[in-house]
Amino acid sequence: MGRQSRESTDSQVTVIIPNYNGMKYLPDCMEALRAQTCRDFSVLVVDNGSKDGSEAWLREQGIPTIFLPENLGFSGAVNIGIKKSSSPFVILLNNDTKVDKNYIREMLRAVKRSPKIFSVSSKMVQLYHPELMDDAGDMYCLLGWAFQRGVGRSSAGYSRPMRIFSACAGAALYRREVFAEIGYFDEMHFAYLEDLDVGYRARIHGYDNVYCPSALVYHVGSGTTGSKYNSFKVKLAARNNIYLNYKNMPLLQLLLNLPGIIAGILLKFAFFYKLGFAGDYLAGIKEGICTRNQCKKVPYRKERFKNYLAVEGELFAATFLYIYEFSSRQLAKVIRRINGTRQLR
Repeated sequence: MGRQSRESTDSQVTVIIPNYNGMKYLPDCMEALRAQTCRDFSVLVVDNGSKDGSEAWLREQGIPTIFLPENLGFSGAVNIGIKKSSSPFVILLNNDTKVDKNYIREMLRAVKRSPKIFSVSSKMVQLYHPELMDDAGDMYCLLGWAFQRGVGRSSAGYSRPMRIFSACAGAALYRREVFAEIGYFDEMHFAYLEDLDVGYRARIHGYDNVYCPSALVYHVGSGTTGSKYNSFKVKLAARNNIYLNYKNMPLLQLLLNLPGIIAGILLKFAFFYKLGFAGDYLAGIKEGICTRNQCKKVPYRKERFKNYLAVEGELFAATFLYIYEFSSRQLAKVIRRINGTRQLR
Protein backbone atom coordinates (compact mmCIF):
# COMPACT_ATOMS: atom_id res chain seq x y z
CA MET A 1 0.00 0.00 0.00
CA GLY A 2 1.11 3.57 -0.59
CA ARG A 3 1.89 6.36 1.85
CA GLN A 4 -0.83 7.98 3.96
CA SER A 5 -0.79 11.64 4.92
CA ARG A 6 -2.99 11.43 8.00
CA GLU A 7 -5.40 9.01 9.64
CA SER A 8 -9.09 9.71 9.10
CA THR A 9 -11.17 9.76 12.29
CA ASP A 10 -13.91 7.29 13.16
CA SER A 11 -17.33 8.46 12.05
CA GLN A 12 -20.68 7.20 10.83
CA VAL A 13 -19.60 7.37 7.21
CA THR A 14 -16.29 7.66 5.36
CA VAL A 15 -16.30 9.58 2.09
CA ILE A 16 -13.74 7.87 -0.17
CA ILE A 17 -12.58 9.89 -3.17
CA PRO A 18 -10.44 8.08 -5.77
CA ASN A 19 -8.28 10.60 -7.58
CA TYR A 20 -6.14 10.38 -10.68
CA ASN A 21 -4.87 13.68 -12.07
CA GLY A 22 -8.02 15.43 -10.88
CA MET A 23 -6.40 18.53 -9.43
CA LYS A 24 -8.72 20.90 -11.31
CA TYR A 25 -11.76 19.27 -9.67
CA LEU A 26 -10.58 18.62 -6.11
CA PRO A 27 -11.01 22.12 -4.58
CA ASP A 28 -14.69 22.37 -5.58
CA CYS A 29 -15.34 18.78 -4.51
CA MET A 30 -13.83 19.38 -1.07
CA GLU A 31 -15.53 22.75 -0.61
CA ALA A 32 -18.94 21.12 -1.12
CA LEU A 33 -18.12 18.50 1.53
CA ARG A 34 -17.10 21.18 4.02
CA ALA A 35 -20.56 22.73 3.65
CA GLN A 36 -22.43 19.57 4.69
CA THR A 37 -25.22 19.93 7.27
CA CYS A 38 -24.37 16.45 8.58
CA ARG A 39 -20.95 16.57 10.23
CA ASP A 40 -20.64 12.91 11.25
CA PHE A 41 -18.33 11.91 8.41
CA SER A 42 -14.66 11.72 7.53
CA VAL A 43 -12.88 12.06 4.20
CA LEU A 44 -10.27 9.76 2.73
CA VAL A 45 -8.71 10.40 -0.68
CA VAL A 46 -6.97 7.53 -2.47
CA ASP A 47 -4.61 9.03 -5.03
CA ASN A 48 -3.72 6.77 -7.95
CA GLY A 49 -0.22 8.11 -8.56
CA SER A 50 -1.29 11.52 -9.90
CA LYS A 51 1.28 13.67 -11.69
CA ASP A 52 -0.69 16.92 -11.95
CA GLY A 53 0.08 18.47 -8.56
CA SER A 54 -2.72 16.66 -6.70
CA GLU A 55 -0.30 15.19 -4.13
CA ALA A 56 1.20 18.56 -3.19
CA TRP A 57 -2.25 20.17 -2.86
CA LEU A 58 -3.66 17.32 -0.76
CA ARG A 59 -0.67 17.48 1.58
CA GLU A 60 -0.91 21.25 1.83
CA GLN A 61 -4.61 21.04 2.71
CA GLY A 62 -4.00 18.30 5.29
CA ILE A 63 -6.62 16.05 3.71
CA PRO A 64 -6.29 12.39 4.80
CA THR A 65 -4.89 10.63 1.73
CA ILE A 66 -3.41 7.32 0.74
CA PHE A 67 -0.83 7.97 -1.98
CA LEU A 68 -0.39 5.00 -4.30
CA PRO A 69 2.80 4.70 -6.37
CA GLU A 70 0.85 3.71 -9.49
CA ASN A 71 -2.64 3.81 -10.98
CA LEU A 72 -4.60 0.81 -9.67
CA GLY A 73 -7.78 1.95 -11.36
CA PHE A 74 -11.08 2.82 -9.72
CA SER A 75 -11.64 -0.65 -8.25
CA GLY A 76 -8.18 -1.00 -6.76
CA ALA A 77 -8.26 2.48 -5.24
CA VAL A 78 -11.69 2.28 -3.64
CA ASN A 79 -11.04 -1.23 -2.28
CA ILE A 80 -8.02 0.12 -0.42
CA GLY A 81 -10.14 2.96 0.94
CA ILE A 82 -13.01 0.70 1.99
CA LYS A 83 -10.68 -1.72 3.80
CA LYS A 84 -8.91 1.19 5.51
CA SER A 85 -12.15 2.68 6.83
CA SER A 86 -13.89 1.52 9.99
CA SER A 87 -17.21 3.35 9.68
CA PRO A 88 -20.50 1.44 9.21
CA PHE A 89 -21.02 3.12 5.83
CA VAL A 90 -18.79 4.37 3.04
CA ILE A 91 -19.56 6.87 0.30
CA LEU A 92 -17.65 6.62 -2.97
CA LEU A 93 -17.44 10.01 -4.62
CA ASN A 94 -15.91 10.99 -7.95
CA ASN A 95 -13.54 13.94 -7.84
CA ASP A 96 -15.54 15.77 -10.54
CA THR A 97 -18.65 16.15 -8.38
CA LYS A 98 -20.16 18.86 -6.20
CA VAL A 99 -22.63 17.58 -3.62
CA ASP A 100 -25.61 19.46 -2.20
CA LYS A 101 -25.27 20.58 1.42
CA ASN A 102 -27.76 17.93 2.59
CA TYR A 103 -26.26 15.11 0.52
CA ILE A 104 -24.70 13.02 3.31
CA ARG A 105 -27.70 13.50 5.61
CA GLU A 106 -30.11 12.26 2.94
CA MET A 107 -27.95 9.29 1.95
CA LEU A 108 -27.74 8.11 5.56
CA ARG A 109 -31.49 8.49 6.01
CA ALA A 110 -32.09 6.36 2.92
CA VAL A 111 -29.79 3.47 3.87
CA LYS A 112 -31.16 3.26 7.41
CA ARG A 113 -34.67 2.50 6.18
CA SER A 114 -33.82 -1.22 5.96
CA PRO A 115 -30.89 -3.47 6.94
CA LYS A 116 -31.32 -5.19 3.56
CA ILE A 117 -30.25 -2.05 1.68
CA PHE A 118 -26.70 -2.50 0.43
CA SER A 119 -26.28 0.67 -1.59
CA VAL A 120 -27.89 4.06 -2.20
CA SER A 121 -27.57 5.90 -5.50
CA SER A 122 -27.88 9.69 -5.52
CA LYS A 123 -29.66 12.03 -7.91
CA MET A 124 -26.82 13.00 -10.22
CA VAL A 125 -27.52 15.95 -12.51
CA GLN A 126 -25.29 17.51 -15.14
CA LEU A 127 -23.18 20.27 -13.60
CA TYR A 128 -23.50 22.65 -16.54
CA HIS A 129 -27.11 21.70 -17.30
CA PRO A 130 -28.66 20.90 -13.89
CA GLU A 131 -32.12 20.70 -15.43
CA LEU A 132 -30.93 17.44 -17.07
CA MET A 133 -30.23 14.12 -15.39
CA ASP A 134 -26.85 12.43 -15.45
CA ASP A 135 -27.78 9.32 -13.46
CA ALA A 136 -30.76 8.18 -11.38
CA GLY A 137 -29.37 4.74 -10.66
CA ASP A 138 -27.92 2.15 -13.02
CA MET A 139 -29.94 -0.53 -14.78
CA TYR A 140 -29.11 -3.68 -16.75
CA CYS A 141 -31.13 -5.15 -19.61
CA LEU A 142 -31.47 -8.36 -21.65
CA LEU A 143 -29.20 -6.97 -24.38
CA GLY A 144 -26.34 -7.13 -21.89
CA TRP A 145 -26.24 -3.35 -21.67
CA ALA A 146 -25.84 -1.27 -18.55
CA PHE A 147 -27.40 2.17 -18.74
CA GLN A 148 -27.85 5.26 -16.62
CA ARG A 149 -31.51 5.71 -15.75
CA GLY A 150 -32.73 9.13 -16.81
CA VAL A 151 -29.56 10.32 -18.54
CA GLY A 152 -30.23 13.41 -20.67
CA ARG A 153 -33.84 13.73 -19.54
CA SER A 154 -35.49 16.38 -17.36
CA SER A 155 -34.34 16.10 -13.75
CA ALA A 156 -37.83 17.08 -12.60
CA GLY A 157 -39.09 13.64 -13.59
CA TYR A 158 -36.87 11.71 -11.17
CA SER A 159 -38.12 12.74 -7.74
CA ARG A 160 -39.44 9.38 -6.51
CA PRO A 161 -37.38 6.92 -4.41
CA MET A 162 -37.25 3.43 -5.90
CA ARG A 163 -35.32 0.20 -6.14
CA ILE A 164 -32.72 0.08 -8.89
CA PHE A 165 -30.42 -2.61 -10.22
CA SER A 166 -27.22 -0.95 -9.06
CA ALA A 167 -25.98 2.30 -7.56
CA CYS A 168 -23.70 4.49 -9.64
CA ALA A 169 -20.42 4.47 -7.71
CA GLY A 170 -19.65 8.02 -8.82
CA ALA A 171 -21.66 9.19 -5.81
CA ALA A 172 -23.04 6.21 -3.88
CA LEU A 173 -23.27 5.02 -0.30
CA TYR A 174 -22.55 1.39 0.66
CA ARG A 175 -23.09 -0.67 3.81
CA ARG A 176 -19.47 -1.58 4.49
CA GLU A 177 -19.96 -4.91 6.29
CA VAL A 178 -21.73 -6.43 3.27
CA PHE A 179 -18.53 -6.35 1.22
CA ALA A 180 -17.12 -9.10 3.43
CA GLU A 181 -20.07 -11.28 2.35
CA ILE A 182 -20.38 -10.52 -1.37
CA GLY A 183 -16.82 -9.46 -2.17
CA TYR A 184 -15.26 -6.09 -2.93
CA PHE A 185 -15.08 -4.28 -6.27
CA ASP A 186 -13.57 -6.60 -8.87
CA GLU A 187 -10.07 -5.32 -9.60
CA MET A 188 -10.01 -7.20 -12.90
CA HIS A 189 -12.42 -4.53 -14.11
CA PHE A 190 -9.89 -1.74 -13.35
CA ALA A 191 -12.60 0.77 -14.34
CA TYR A 192 -16.13 0.74 -15.84
CA LEU A 193 -19.05 -1.52 -14.84
CA GLU A 194 -17.39 -2.38 -11.54
CA ASP A 195 -20.29 -0.74 -9.69
CA LEU A 196 -22.86 -2.71 -11.69
CA ASP A 197 -20.95 -5.91 -10.93
CA VAL A 198 -20.93 -5.35 -7.16
CA GLY A 199 -24.59 -4.30 -7.25
CA TYR A 200 -25.41 -7.47 -9.23
CA ARG A 201 -23.70 -9.61 -6.60
CA ALA A 202 -25.65 -7.83 -3.87
CA ARG A 203 -28.91 -8.66 -5.66
CA ILE A 204 -27.89 -12.33 -5.95
CA HIS A 205 -27.30 -12.36 -2.19
CA GLY A 206 -30.73 -10.84 -1.53
CA TYR A 207 -29.81 -7.22 -0.85
CA ASP A 208 -31.44 -4.14 -2.34
CA ASN A 209 -29.98 -1.13 -4.14
CA VAL A 210 -32.08 2.03 -3.99
CA TYR A 211 -32.29 5.50 -5.51
CA CYS A 212 -32.47 8.57 -3.24
CA PRO A 213 -33.76 11.64 -5.13
CA SER A 214 -33.23 14.01 -2.20
CA ALA A 215 -29.43 13.43 -2.29
CA LEU A 216 -28.44 15.83 -5.06
CA VAL A 217 -25.07 15.71 -6.83
CA TYR A 218 -23.74 17.90 -9.65
CA HIS A 219 -21.48 15.89 -11.96
CA VAL A 220 -19.06 17.02 -14.66
CA GLY A 221 -18.66 13.54 -16.18
CA SER A 222 -15.61 11.88 -17.77
CA GLY A 223 -13.40 13.79 -15.36
CA THR A 224 -10.53 11.31 -15.59
CA THR A 225 -10.76 9.92 -19.12
CA GLY A 226 -11.73 13.27 -20.60
CA SER A 227 -14.47 12.23 -23.04
CA LYS A 228 -17.63 10.16 -23.33
CA TYR A 229 -16.05 7.71 -25.80
CA ASN A 230 -12.38 6.94 -26.30
CA SER A 231 -10.34 3.84 -27.15
CA PHE A 232 -9.50 3.12 -23.51
CA LYS A 233 -13.09 3.32 -22.29
CA VAL A 234 -14.63 1.44 -25.24
CA LYS A 235 -12.21 -1.49 -24.91
CA LEU A 236 -12.44 -1.81 -21.12
CA ALA A 237 -16.23 -1.50 -21.04
CA ALA A 238 -16.57 -4.19 -23.74
CA ARG A 239 -14.23 -6.54 -21.88
CA ASN A 240 -15.91 -5.90 -18.54
CA ASN A 241 -19.32 -6.59 -20.05
CA ILE A 242 -18.15 -10.14 -20.81
CA TYR A 243 -16.84 -10.51 -17.25
CA LEU A 244 -20.10 -9.19 -15.81
CA ASN A 245 -22.30 -11.76 -17.53
CA TYR A 246 -19.93 -14.70 -17.14
CA LYS A 247 -19.27 -14.33 -13.43
CA ASN A 248 -22.80 -13.45 -12.24
CA MET A 249 -25.07 -15.61 -14.38
CA PRO A 250 -25.38 -19.37 -13.76
CA LEU A 251 -24.96 -21.43 -16.94
CA LEU A 252 -28.71 -21.90 -17.51
CA GLN A 253 -29.41 -18.18 -17.14
CA LEU A 254 -26.48 -17.32 -19.39
CA LEU A 255 -27.76 -19.67 -22.11
CA LEU A 256 -31.27 -18.25 -21.74
CA ASN A 257 -30.02 -14.70 -22.20
CA LEU A 258 -27.36 -15.47 -24.81
CA PRO A 259 -29.46 -14.49 -27.88
CA GLY A 260 -30.14 -11.07 -26.37
CA ILE A 261 -26.50 -10.61 -25.35
CA ILE A 262 -25.28 -11.50 -28.86
CA ALA A 263 -27.82 -9.09 -30.37
CA GLY A 264 -26.56 -6.41 -28.01
CA ILE A 265 -22.95 -7.02 -29.06
CA LEU A 266 -23.86 -6.73 -32.74
CA LEU A 267 -25.79 -3.51 -32.19
CA LYS A 268 -22.95 -1.95 -30.22
CA PHE A 269 -20.43 -3.02 -32.83
CA ALA A 270 -22.48 -1.18 -35.48
CA PHE A 271 -22.67 1.88 -33.22
CA PHE A 272 -18.93 1.98 -32.52
CA TYR A 273 -18.15 1.27 -36.16
CA LYS A 274 -19.77 4.59 -37.04
CA LEU A 275 -17.72 6.34 -34.36
CA GLY A 276 -14.44 4.72 -35.45
CA PHE A 277 -14.03 2.51 -32.37
CA ALA A 278 -15.03 -0.86 -33.86
CA GLY A 279 -11.50 -2.26 -33.50
CA ASP A 280 -11.30 -1.25 -29.84
CA TYR A 281 -14.72 -2.74 -29.14
CA LEU A 282 -13.86 -6.08 -30.75
CA ALA A 283 -10.50 -6.15 -28.95
CA GLY A 284 -12.33 -5.72 -25.64
CA ILE A 285 -14.82 -8.48 -26.45
CA LYS A 286 -11.98 -10.83 -27.45
CA GLU A 287 -9.98 -10.08 -24.30
CA GLY A 288 -13.05 -10.64 -22.14
CA ILE A 289 -13.76 -14.03 -23.71
CA CYS A 290 -10.12 -15.15 -23.52
CA THR A 291 -9.60 -14.08 -19.88
CA ARG A 292 -13.07 -14.78 -18.44
CA ASN A 293 -11.86 -17.83 -16.52
CA GLN A 294 -9.66 -15.55 -14.41
CA CYS A 295 -12.83 -14.01 -12.94
CA LYS A 296 -14.14 -15.20 -9.60
CA LYS A 297 -17.51 -16.62 -10.62
CA VAL A 298 -20.37 -16.29 -8.12
CA PRO A 299 -21.19 -19.86 -7.03
CA TYR A 300 -24.77 -20.94 -7.67
CA ARG A 301 -26.76 -21.94 -4.60
CA LYS A 302 -30.31 -23.25 -4.83
CA GLU A 303 -31.46 -21.14 -1.86
CA ARG A 304 -30.77 -18.08 -4.03
CA PHE A 305 -32.96 -19.30 -6.89
CA LYS A 306 -35.67 -16.74 -6.12
CA ASN A 307 -33.05 -14.00 -6.24
CA TYR A 308 -31.98 -15.10 -9.72
CA LEU A 309 -35.63 -15.08 -10.80
CA ALA A 310 -36.00 -11.55 -9.43
CA VAL A 311 -32.88 -10.46 -11.31
CA GLU A 312 -34.20 -11.96 -14.55
CA GLY A 313 -37.43 -10.05 -14.09
CA GLU A 314 -35.47 -6.83 -13.56
CA LEU A 315 -33.47 -7.44 -16.75
CA PHE A 316 -36.73 -7.90 -18.65
CA ALA A 317 -38.32 -4.73 -17.22
CA ALA A 318 -35.14 -2.71 -17.78
CA THR A 319 -35.16 -3.64 -21.48
CA PHE A 320 -38.48 -1.87 -21.93
CA LEU A 321 -37.28 1.05 -19.79
CA TYR A 322 -34.22 1.44 -22.00
CA ILE A 323 -36.32 1.41 -25.18
CA TYR A 324 -38.67 4.00 -23.70
CA GLU A 325 -35.94 6.37 -22.49
CA PHE A 326 -33.87 6.00 -25.67
CA SER A 327 -36.92 6.71 -27.84
CA SER A 328 -37.83 9.72 -25.70
CA ARG A 329 -34.34 11.18 -26.06
CA GLN A 330 -34.35 10.70 -29.83
CA LEU A 331 -37.79 12.29 -30.12
CA ALA A 332 -36.62 15.26 -28.03
CA LYS A 333 -33.66 15.72 -30.39
CA VAL A 334 -35.95 15.72 -33.43
CA ILE A 335 -38.23 18.31 -31.82
CA ARG A 336 -35.26 20.54 -30.97
CA ARG A 337 -34.03 20.34 -34.57
CA ILE A 338 -37.49 21.24 -35.90
CA ASN A 339 -37.78 24.18 -33.51
CA GLY A 340 -34.26 25.31 -34.41
CA THR A 341 -35.10 25.20 -38.12
CA ARG A 342 -38.25 27.26 -37.56
CA GLN A 343 -36.33 29.92 -35.64
CA LEU A 344 -33.84 30.29 -38.51
CA ARG A 345 -36.63 31.03 -40.98
